[in-house]
Amino acid sequence: MSTRIEVYHASVEHIQTPDTRHGRAQLDFGPGFYLTDIYEQAVNWSIRRSNKFKKEPVVNKYLLQQEELLAEAGQRARIFPQYDDEWLDFIVGNRLGQDLWKEYDYIEGGVANDRVVDTIDLYMTGFIPRFEAIERLKYLRPNNQICISSQILIDKYLFFKDSIIIEKP
Repeated sequence: MSTRIEVYHASVEHIQTPDTRHGRAQLDFGPGFYLTDIYEQAVNWSIRRSNKFKKEPVVNKYLLQQEELLAEAGQRARIFPQYDDEWLDFIVGNRLGQDLWKEYDYIEGGVANDRVVDTIDLYMTGFIPRFEAIERLKYLRPNNQICISSQILIDKYLFFKDSIIIEKP
């Protein structure tokens, strides 16, 4: 029997059938369908999106057969367990349009959120050296994001559960 974990997608829409067509290219992990296994993070993201688009915040819940997906993806899966040199190179490369994400169908790791993005921007613009960027990042507890860029894997291993309209504070 397979284990399914609950994951969340922050949005301003109810998304019963996720797809990879709407992803933007120069995000942390490239285009794809983004999820998190941290509910509070999804709630915060949905509120931010709702403020931007003037719509109500929605958190879509899914069940993910993660072990099976990772087994099928094999070498085309990449997991960053912490903020480190490899994570920094990957995020910066994708933001610069180097398309490092193209080697992978599944990517998971820390979010370059508000706490982190300032450090990345300082590093990318040359205001702080690499070692200082890593030093600043290593003490932060990463939030988590999952990007699935293969529609085949989404269709096979991600199952819609529910959508919740979030009350704004």
